[in-house]
Amino acid sequence: MILGIPKSAFILGGAGVIPFIWGVTTIFHTGLSEWTIINVGPRFVGQYVQLLYGTVILSFMSGVIWGFSVKGEQNQAVIGYTLSVVPALWAFFMIDSGSEDAKRNLIAGFIGLLLIDWYFWRLQLAPPWWLRLRFLLTFMVVLCLMLGGIA
Repeated sequence: MILGIPKSAFILGGAGVIPFIWGVTTIFHTGLSEWTIINVGPRFVGQYVQLLYGTVILSFMSGVIWGFSVKGEQNQAVIGYTLSVVPALWAFFMIDSGSEDAKRNLIAGFIGLLLIDWYFWRLQLAPPWWLRLRFLLTFMVVLCLMLGGIA
């Protein structure tokens, strides 16, 4: 365990941050950006990869939260199911094709997701280590998104 987080969750969660790191790296490294455009495609550079992948991750996390809701008592479950759809709907309605608003909305979506994570952790429906992992990952994602906005 790393920081009380299961090793597999820590490694896979960290791997999930790679597209955000890649995005900000291609913003600051022109050669890597050009190589990626030629060899992989233009949607895998800069804020495009960050926005696309961030939308996917917010939707994925809706499913994770849905899973926590199943463990709750009836009232907790109803609130949980309702909260679980918020990140996916937020991504669908608030993140468009690359505007600065989209990046700000994505940052807000991840911060909002962290608040939802806290709610489930507080109710002990999420594992005890969950909030440590989610705080670390959210910090890294938001930092990458903010650094990408500097360029």
